[in-house]
Amino acid sequence: MKEKLKIDIVSDVVCPWCTIGYKRLEKAISELGIQDQVEIEWQPFELNPNMPAEGQNVNEHITEKYGSTVEEQKASKQNMTEVGEALGFTFDYFDDMRMVNTFDAHVLLEYAKDFGKQTELKMRLTGSFFSERKDVSKRDILKQALLDVGLNAEEGLAKLDNEAARNEVRAKQNYWKSLGVNSVPTIVFNRKSAVTGAQPVDVFKQVLTELISE
Repeated sequence: MKEKLKIDIVSDVVCPWCTIGYKRLEKAISELGIQDQVEIEWQPFELNPNMPAEGQNVNEHITEKYGSTVEEQKASKQNMTEVGEALGFTFDYFDDMRMVNTFDAHVLLEYAKDFGKQTELKMRLTGSFFSERKDVSKRDILKQALLDVGLNAEEGLAKLDNEAARNEVRAKQNYWKSLGVNSVPTIVFNRKSAVTGAQPVDVFKQVLTELISE
């Protein structure tokens, strides 16, 4: 039997283009009918590793980080909302939205991997943040996300206080950074080739077709 095509998605829970990129990749996989020939693993990347516990207003944050004007931000959010809608995902931007620290979320995504629930939890957390106005750095929100995908919340949350589990996420972050990954989403195929950004469905289809036929 042929080995599955391994797809690593380096991304953050609060990255809108990561969600869009994944949704397009998912669409490409399903249109090609190759669901059983690929294996997806999510890899941790923090857009804002130094984000304090209280977070920061999204508009302020984006102005500070990228220098975008209010008009540019408005246009960008509008664009993302439309792109998301076409893919069946709701981006609900609001004035008091805050960018939050995502390290704990990444620890739980590692935990979920052992149960084959990583993608499910990733989408649940992304949905909580973008569609439901929830703070995914808060333990009660993380706990609910674990329960929603059928994982053991107590066991999962215990990982957040486990130094080995935290160090594993740090090590993985450093590994991908050391390979030169500095923007997300970065989607890596068989640890050999990669595409960055939320590529159109057709681009993903082309890449996947070439790799599957190898």
